[in-house]
Amino acid sequence: MPHHLMNLRHVPDDEADEIRALFEEHEVNYYETPPSFWGISMGGFWVHDAAEAERAKELLKAYQSRRLSTQRQAWEEAVQEGRGTGVWHQFLRKPVTVIAALLALLFILGISLAPFLRLG
Repeated sequence: MPHHLMNLRHVPDDEADEIRALFEEHEVNYYETPPSFWGISMGGFWVHDAAEAERAKELLKAYQSRRLSTQRQAWEEAVQEGRGTGVWHQFLRKPVTVIAALLALLFILGISLAPFLRLG
């Protein structure tokens, strides 16, 4: 019976490549199903054997722990260098784009709420 190891939806390509390399390095007999274009099926990494699944899950757990620490460190460095990902940092980098997006949001919100505001 197949054992699902990891969902591939919203997984960056570099992370998927690193996991493939990890499985190849440790000779994990896995197979991969891609996520569907429409988002119906999740895709992922799978194995057939229960013992192989346990071994692969341990490898994944160690890998994800390492990746978490490296990604968190990269994020902290980006914040310290002023390359944050928040709305304020986006506004500082691209003020016209942020203002245009906010105006579009207000316009759509106004159109959506207009019928309800007229009832009162």
